[in-house]
Amino acid sequence: MSTVLLDKTKTIKTLNNIADVGLNVFKKDHFKVDNESENPDAIVLRSFNMHAMEFGSHLLAIARAGAGVNNIPVDRCTEQGIVVFNTPGANANAVKELVLTTLMASSRNLFAGVEWTKTLKTEGNQIPKLVEAGKKQFVGKEIKGKTLGVIGLGHIGALVANDALELDMDVIGFDPFISVDTAWSLSRKVQRAMSIEELFANSDYITVHVPLTDNTKGMFNKETFAIMKEDVHILNFSRGELVNEEDIKVALEDGKVGKYVTDFPNEHVLTMKNVVPIPHLGASTKESEENCAIMAAHQIKDFLETGNIKNSVNFPNASLPYTGRKRVTVFHENVPNMVGQITGVLSTFTLNIADMVNRSRGEYAYTMIDIDNNVNGEIIPQLEEKLATIEGIVTSRII
Repeated sequence: MSTVLLDKTKTIKTLNNIADVGLNVFKKDHFKVDNESENPDAIVLRSFNMHAMEFGSHLLAIARAGAGVNNIPVDRCTEQGIVVFNTPGANANAVKELVLTTLMASSRNLFAGVEWTKTLKTEGNQIPKLVEAGKKQFVGKEIKGKTLGVIGLGHIGALVANDALELDMDVIGFDPFISVDTAWSLSRKVQRAMSIEELFANSDYITVHVPLTDNTKGMFNKETFAIMKEDVHILNFSRGELVNEEDIKVALEDGKVGKYVTDFPNEHVLTMKNVVPIPHLGASTKESEENCAIMAAHQIKDFLETGNIKNSVNFPNASLPYTGRKRVTVFHENVPNMVGQITGVLSTFTLNIADMVNRSRGEYAYTMIDIDNNVNGEIIPQLEEKLATIEGIVTSRII
């Protein structure tokens, strides 16, 4: 177990280019950004692969300026008591705009039409005539009145669903884990599918916005394609592995799937018929990168200064209003009597508890305790030593 005090300058290291507006959050006396540091207190990154990295003894937090954390060894971080943040929703508008753009453009065969038109550049004054003669091969269809199925009604999915309604589409949504906040933001006109099979069977277009898990991997496959309408268009801006590539190749060849729009092209996908490959542009806007950087920086800063946790993927979210009192934060195994043992240690030093929160997440839990009375600085090392004797504590801090 390790115990850390917040009475020294905290070092922040970045592993990718992070927008300056985010790094500006750390422009305070007790923070500094030092990308040469070998033992930072926190790391902010985007897509850098951390799996081979060794972590220094000071590392308390990692923030991914984005939603996915596949590039971070989350399980190892948890075992070492390092909180991992992401920034859900910060890039939602950027992804939503690209989903709707490609939905309309692919429906009108715009991408293929543009590429064909470029081949006419040497035809001189014959180009207008050739365009008129050739345009019939790119006749598309309008999205008005068609049904869009949205799988996953989180930040992105809800925005897509609401805006598709404004484009006069019918929208079916499926998300068995929809949050209360999202439910409030979702239009009442979005029809609820009681099963994913119902959504598959009734959608002309399907867009997916779920994480990659053991349950979602390969969720688009020959069995689910069989349920769908003929010429269905599938848009994947979540993870390439959600789609079984061998099965969708067959579905594209026989016309069951009319178009496959994917933000995750690879050597196999690029050989398929009727694929619209996007070079992973979902969140690639200046605004999105800035929003993610600001959100990641604030989460790191708040955690280092107060111990509060929001948008963690491995620690439970927990917060207490910070009043300047001494605060003890403990990350520990989620087993009986841990809180009792922690408060018992405080009582041996006659420390009164002003406020406390305890939250659990799977096998681990996080406890924050505000001390009511003034804490003599000489007591702190003794308090650290006592906490270190409790079996099951992974790490603790006194703020």
